[in-house]
Amino acid sequence: LGTVVSVADRSVARVSCTIERYKISLLPTTPSFLNLMMAAKAHESFDLGSLQRITYGTEVMPQATLDRLAKALPQAVLQQTYGLSEVGVLASKSRDDGSLWMKIGGTGFQTKVVDGILWIKSEFSMVGYLNAPSGFDAEGWFNTQDRVEVDGEYFRILGRVTDLINVGGQKVYPAEIEEVIMGLPNIVDVAVYGESNPLLGQIIVARVALAEPEAADALKARIRQACKARLAAFKVPTKVVVSEDALYTARYKKSRKAEQDR
Repeated sequence: LGTVVSVADRSVARVSCTIERYKISLLPTTPSFLNLMMAAKAHESFDLGSLQRITYGTEVMPQATLDRLAKALPQAVLQQTYGLSEVGVLASKSRDDGSLWMKIGGTGFQTKVVDGILWIKSEFSMVGYLNAPSGFDAEGWFNTQDRVEVDGEYFRILGRVTDLINVGGQKVYPAEIEEVIMGLPNIVDVAVYGESNPLLGQIIVARVALAEPEAADALKARIRQACKARLAAFKVPTKVVVSEDALYTARYKKSRKAEQDR
């Protein structure tokens, strides 16, 4: 048994200070919060050596953030988790600390993939929502709306269907583009989303937070160049916007919206 330590202020500084003070061994959090920790270099300002395990979930983890985390806190096991309010939290096991692939399931859970979408059947499912359509089919399977890749027993979460961007009929997941941009110098965070366009249906917008000010033209050019080198042409951002606001919600989850819509 252990002791749960909570904080009223969930800022990076407060959480890091609490880890140092109370020698916290387990940190359950989100990829967005971990990215903030790495951007703030919290491991250099605070003693985080007590951390034995860091679990993350609720959104897609950028590989660049995971790589930085593994380098900064080599003593901690990095474990991706998976769960939903409708079906409960599944047992999970990452392929290794540096991998975004994981096994999910456990007693009371079944999984299947239909047209690239993960479905879950759970003995612990909720009954449903009041006055709202059910996400369960007649046999009790729940559509998670998470698109996945499958490699044997392992899954990799690509993103929510609801986050999908449609560029002239081509389907684009924001996380794929965000992963490329997050690996670039001077980028603290990025959120990619679709903007309505009369010709293509949607165009891709990358909203970025920078460590230091940078000329807009030069920033856009190097982001587009990096994306062109690693992605299909239709996945390259048409617009690059420097954000004045945080790119995450109050619960430290990625906010993929234009600033005026937030």
